[in-house]
Amino acid sequence: MSVPTVADPLADVQSRVLIVQQRIAALSGRPPVSALGSSGSLSGTGSTSSMFADALAQAQAQMSGTSGVSGDDIVTDATKYLGVPYKWGGTDPATGLDCSGFTQLVMRENGITLPRTAAQQAKVGTEVPSIDQAQPGDLIVLDGATHIGIYVGDGKMIHAPQTGDVVKISKVWETPLTIRRVTGGTADATANSSAIDGLSYLRSTALRAATGSTADSGTSAATATGQFGALFSAAEARYDLPQGLLASVAQVESGGNARAVSPAGARGLMQLMPGTAADLGVNAFDPAQAVDGAARLLSSHLDRYDGSVPLALAAYNAGPGNVAKHGGIPPFTETQNYVRKVTGLLNGSN
Repeated sequence: MSVPTVADPLADVQSRVLIVQQRIAALSGRPPVSALGSSGSLSGTGSTSSMFADALAQAQAQMSGTSGVSGDDIVTDATKYLGVPYKWGGTDPATGLDCSGFTQLVMRENGITLPRTAAQQAKVGTEVPSIDQAQPGDLIVLDGATHIGIYVGDGKMIHAPQTGDVVKISKVWETPLTIRRVTGGTADATANSSAIDGLSYLRSTALRAATGSTADSGTSAATATGQFGALFSAAEARYDLPQGLLASVAQVESGGNARAVSPAGARGLMQLMPGTAADLGVNAFDPAQAVDGAARLLSSHLDRYDGSVPLALAAYNAGPGNVAKHGGIPPFTETQNYVRKVTGLLNGSN
């Protein structure tokens, strides 16, 4: 998706903020939240980039109530935990998850609050009469309400099974005690898409204003990742990715360390979660495989978001479910900093 060149980025953003707010107000039926002062300029204090962020956050907050996350988004988000070990009482993917800890975590990441236990979760949402009517994202309650998972379709569910096992996809092995739907409807697709496109452009402009054409740290992505340059270039050519994108991601993700392991359990040069690596069919600690897997993942995100690099990066960091839920880059400090840093490095490498 090409971004138009503008003579005055700040004035253009001010104008587009107003347009997006009007579109969002039409969707929500609420008066638009003003991110602009009485003079028509962006309100707030601090840097231009922080004023951009304030305006975007206010617009996104108003849009958040107009559409519910889809079941497919929930399933997509859940699959990033494939391979995480089962741990009784576990709620942290870095150390392990139990069945209800897994469902609670995935739903929370998609803006849905669940109680802690399977028996409690079996009472939330709306009941679905039978497995034939189940949809991806529904909660599947089994074994007398002692076990719970997330329906993925085709008679299967993703769940954290038992001690000695890992989060995986299995066939629903018995008639569920109950099936619960916790996802809502969606707003008008055409108007919502228009608002999201506006926000996407605002983000791109804000990122350019915040980073200019230099990297965030003033260090080229090639500094710590130069030894993998041939892998990056080959994968970018193979999957039609922007030149320098993979090196920039690797720099921010691992600093070029092919053996890095994050506190959350992400591994290798491209910091792939075990479940994501398994889904991609790669060894996260093998640089060639990791780069190829990350390139395929980023390529799919770019296709999904019409070529928007910031949205593709947000999905790589926080998952497509969170991007869908928030109508763009999620308002998480980590994700917003991640997008800013990678984009800054990418700008500096071109």
